[in-house]
Amino acid sequence: MPRLVRLYIRNVLIGFGLSAAFVALLLYTNVGNLWHLVSTSDIGYIAVGILFLANGIVFAGVQFAIAVMRMASEDDAPRGGRKVPVATNIPVLVEATAGRRPEK
Repeated sequence: MPRLVRLYIRNVLIGFGLSAAFVALLLYTNVGNLWHLVSTSDIGYIAVGILFLANGIVFAGVQFAIAVMRMASEDDAPRGGRKVPVATNIPVLVEATAGRRPEK
């Protein structure tokens, strides 16, 4: 299996693990009376499943993005060139081509 695919699968599993911990923490602390809503409804398990899946997708994407961005190598080689400022405020003479307005 290619290394990038293994990296992706590992980070997706980490993201869904974080999602499970986040949803469990939400239910445990009863944020917005969520535990009561889920436990008293006959289809509350579907709500918990959707909450877990949606957060899992978000956390997995963020986890993979962080892992990819951390793969960048530091380039310590000199880039060359001198850092001489370029003057951009030099006035330029521009000829006016429009004629004068007729006076009334």
